Amino acid sequence: MAIKSEFDLIQTYLAPLTRGLPGTFGLADDAAVICAPIGHDLVVTTDAAAEGVHFFSNDSARDIAWKALAINVSDLIAKGATPLSYQMALSFPEAPSDMWMADFAAGLDAAQTAFGITLSGGDTDKRPGPLTITITAFGHLPSGRMVRRSTASAGDWLYVTGTLGDSALGLQLRLHPDLVPVFGLEDEQTKHLLQRYLKPLPPVNIHPFVLDYASAAMDISDGLAQDLGKLAAASGIGAQIETARIPLSRAAAFALAKRPHLISVILAGGDDYEVLAAIAPANAAAFEAAATKSGVAVTQVGELIPKSGVQFISGSGELISLDVSGWDHFRHAK
Repeated sequence: MAIKSEFDLIQTYLAPLTRGLPGTFGLADDAAVICAPIGHDLVVTTDAAAEGVHFFSNDSARDIAWKALAINVSDLIAKGATPLSYQMALSFPEAPSDMWMADFAAGLDAAQTAFGITLSGGDTDKRPGPLTITITAFGHLPSGRMVRRSTASAGDWLYVTGTLGDSALGLQLRLHPDLVPVFGLEDEQTKHLLQRYLKPLPPVNIHPFVLDYASAAMDISDGLAQDLGKLAAASGIGAQIETARIPLSRAAAFALAKRPHLISVILAGGDDYEVLAAIAPANAAAFEAAATKSGVAVTQVGELIPKSGVQFISGSGELISLDVSGWDHFRHAK
C-alpha cells in the first residue's frame, strides 16, 4: 500500500527518529534549533545518495538508508567532530509503499544508533527522476579545532583506518557476478565484499584521536589515490605510498593474489568511507595506541614528501601507474 500523504509519511516514519534531541519539536514545526555545546563549533557537511549512482534500485530500503547516512557521518569523523544531528531531503519519483518506508526508517534508526546521530528535520517531495536522499549532517568539536586537509607537512606519516578496496570489489561483483569464480572467492568472502559495498561502516570511534593527533585528515570516499591527491595538493606537498602496506581484508587479499591488476581497483575504486590521516612521527605511537584501545585498526601506509604529486610504489619498488585516480561525477557522467 502506498503512503497516504506527506504528513503521514513524516509523522509515522520520520518523527520517531528525532527522539531525544531537543529542538526538533517532533518535526511539527518548519525549522529546528541545533545547538553545539558551549565552546564548540558546529561542523556541517552535505552529501546526496542517488539511485543508479550510489545504490541500485533493487537494494533494500534498510541498506539505502544506512549508506545515505554513513557517507555523511564519514566526513564528520574525518574532521574530528562528534556526530550530532542531520537534516534529510527525500525526493521520490513515486510515493513509496508503507513497507518500503518502514524498512527505510528502520535502516536509519539502526544507523543513528551505530553512529550516535539523530534526525532533526528535512523535506520530502515527489519529482521526476531517480530516488534521491540528500543529507546535511552536523557535528561539533572544540572551537577552532577542525582538522582540515590543507594543514599537513612533509615528513608526516600517512595512516588509514580499517581495510581498503572491499567496497569497490563488492561493486565489481554486484555488476559482474561471473567474477566470483574468476577471483576464486569463497561464499563468505563474496558476502563480505558485497556487504562492505551495501553498508559502509565509518570508524566512529576514531574521531577524538583524529582531533588530538592528526595534522590533516579527510575521509576516503572517491578512492585513496584521488583523496590523497586532494590532501597533498591542498597542503602544497606530495605523497608516497607503499602498496604492500595497504591494509586488505582476507577477501580482498585473496582476490588480489588471483588478479594482481585489481590493485588499481583497490587504490582508485572508492566507497571505502575510511579515514586518511597525516600524523607527525612524534605523535604516531600515541595515535596508534589510542586507536587500538578504541577498537579501530590503523595502518601506516606511507608519508608526505616535499615533491608534489602522489606516488604508489609496489612491493618490488616499481611505480604503479593508474589510468583513473578515483571517482568523479562529471568525468563519469554519460
